[in-house]
Amino acid sequence: MKQAFSIFRLGILAGIAIGIAGFGYLALKGSPLGDIAGAVVFSFGLATVVNYQLKLYTGAMGFVKTKEEIAQLLPTILGNIVGCLLMALLAKLSPMGLEAKAQAILEGRLNDSLINGALMSGTLRSGLLAIGCGFIMTTAVNFARQGKWIPLLFGVPMFIFCGFPHCIADTFYYLCVPWDFLGTHFGSVVLLFCCLVLGNTIGGNLYRLFTWTK
Repeated sequence: MKQAFSIFRLGILAGIAIGIAGFGYLALKGSPLGDIAGAVVFSFGLATVVNYQLKLYTGAMGFVKTKEEIAQLLPTILGNIVGCLLMALLAKLSPMGLEAKAQAILEGRLNDSLINGALMSGTLRSGLLAIGCGFIMTTAVNFARQGKWIPLLFGVPMFIFCGFPHCIADTFYYLCVPWDFLGTHFGSVVLLFCCLVLGNTIGGNLYRLFTWTK
């Protein structure tokens, strides 16, 4: 129990770090060169997590090996959500209109799209795209743990430009939207979050899945 609480606390701080990165991204979004600058400054969140050895779900799920490490993912992701909530509450105090920008991101995730003549659920589409983010995140963290930071600095803008959702960053965005909108779509948002977690997890373990041998 003591260890779980310790992981939970480190998870909260990791969520705050990602929330700060998301705050910066939303603040810059829509301004000249804002999307590019926002994607670059978002790297601060992951760099902070790796440097302080915090507990971030998307930075851990690709490295778990034992049952104990798998069990640690639950307090990790719960802590991440709490940290994102704290930063989202702070973002709601900002005069920069971050709620509207966050809502636009959420609507984009949820909206169904006509792809190659077939209608695809926005939730399913986002979950599949999240696989790409998971792979990039695990790769970037693996390099950063070896003191090689360049892949991290390129990897974060990469998954943002590609539109690959990051389940913890998206948690910050979803908690930033107006409460009435979030309440109306709460069931869909929970399902979307679960799909993103699954997609990130699959992507984060792609290397191990394709190189695994008996």
